Amino acid sequence: MGPAIRRPLERFTSDFPLSYNVLATASAMERKRRVAERLGSAASHARSTGATRLGRVGGRRNIFLGKKRGQHVGKNKRGKGTKIMVHSDGRGLPVAVTIASGAFHENRLIEPLLDARVIRRRPKRLLYDKAADSDPLRKRLAHRRIELICRHRVNRIKPRLQDRRKERRIKRRWKIERSISWLQNFRRLVTRYEHYSHLFLGFIQAACLIIVLRRF
Repeated sequence: MGPAIRRPLERFTSDFPLSYNVLATASAMERKRRVAERLGSAASHARSTGATRLGRVGGRRNIFLGKKRGQHVGKNKRGKGTKIMVHSDGRGLPVAVTIASGAFHENRLIEPLLDARVIRRRPKRLLYDKAADSDPLRKRLAHRRIELICRHRVNRIKPRLQDRRKERRIKRRWKIERSISWLQNFRRLVTRYEHYSHLFLGFIQAACLIIVLRRF
């Protein structure tokens, strides 16, 4: 069986008490059939091929452990995963969505996200969290005539560039947080099952389309 079939079957596995179900039967057969001698002779001729590896996960015995693999899957602070970047308008409706490996920093994913928007109108301001606090990113967005508004990091050494009066707009970021929570309502997006990235991106785009249609 391939990984696509093994992984769904692993959730139905349970503990198999070997000492209770097998050894008790072997002790009853000991008097007549010499089970111990035959098992000992069979074990002496057995050789490990090294092709399989047993793993113990949550008290279960799983053969052929399923690994988190696929396109755009990388390591992050929580393990391995795929980052979903969402760009929404002032009403919280998604206008662009991209995916990337979890190993990439968000500073490198903001510009491709802006290029993937489905509307022609260019945003004047971009509200983001502290992860976008990067002076080179501010300059690149300013060259596009887009003002980046985000708070500075606590460990920032360089002088401040963000005007505190403009930071009042960050209070409106709850709209993008609401858009992300709308996407989390789709179970297919919470847990990724697709190996290919374009299939996973297609499900995200379908979810965004459903969200937009529900608002009209």
